[in-house]
Amino acid sequence: MPLTEIAYAKINLALHVRKRREDGYHELETLFAFVDQGDLLTAASAAQDELRIFGEFAPQLTGSFDNIVSKALGKLPHAGGISINLEKRLPVAAGLGGGSADAGAVFRLVREMHGLPDDWHERSATLGADVPACVESRACVGRGTGTDLEPVANDLAGTAVLLVNPRVPLSTGPVFKAWDGQDRGSLPEGTASEVALAGRNDLEWPAISLCPQIADVLAALSETESILARMSGSGATCFALYRSHDVMRDAAERLASSHPGWWQMQGALR
Repeated sequence: MPLTEIAYAKINLALHVRKRREDGYHELETLFAFVDQGDLLTAASAAQDELRIFGEFAPQLTGSFDNIVSKALGKLPHAGGISINLEKRLPVAAGLGGGSADAGAVFRLVREMHGLPDDWHERSATLGADVPACVESRACVGRGTGTDLEPVANDLAGTAVLLVNPRVPLSTGPVFKAWDGQDRGSLPEGTASEVALAGRNDLEWPAISLCPQIADVLAALSETESILARMSGSGATCFALYRSHDVMRDAAERLASSHPGWWQMQGALR
């Protein structure tokens, strides 16, 4: 019987960049949250490991994006092969941790089929800074490069969320390079909602300098009855939180009418 996992879209409710590290990475403080929608992975036992990718955004997969699922499988011991079908529903290079979410889903699938080794966290971190958080796909605080995880009181579970992307891919590296290097302060303390509302995304302005359409998306979301509108990760996807799913759906309909070319996804925070 095939197993199915959603690769839950990752959003950064807040993302504070503190400093550039000597190893080339950046010291971060972020509040991870996850949407109950995303890519879809189906797995079954097979003679050898196999991967088939399809879906709206499958043609966009280039470079490491098209094999992070294979890399994740290679990080984990498993008897026999595993055949995985990946339906790519999330845009690529979009600030949603799509590849990391796919890898996290692979870890959950292997856990269900064979169990995970005790050092799974370390193994997942070698695939990317967002991958450890994506394995459990629960709201948490990430520090360091994002791999040092801490629990957070999640009072936002079930909150209606709308994701919007102008269909412009934006690579992470150039956005970090465009950051001005100014430390604007640490992540606030408190519940998920308190941290999100008092926090910020230090990569918004660098990302907008490279992709001006992000400002248009944020402006459009801010004109809806949202609780919070912000860019996720290094962009270009932005999100808005709403007090009810009805309000969110109304905002989604209006944005689809006024900006039919934009990608969007409706959901709830986990």
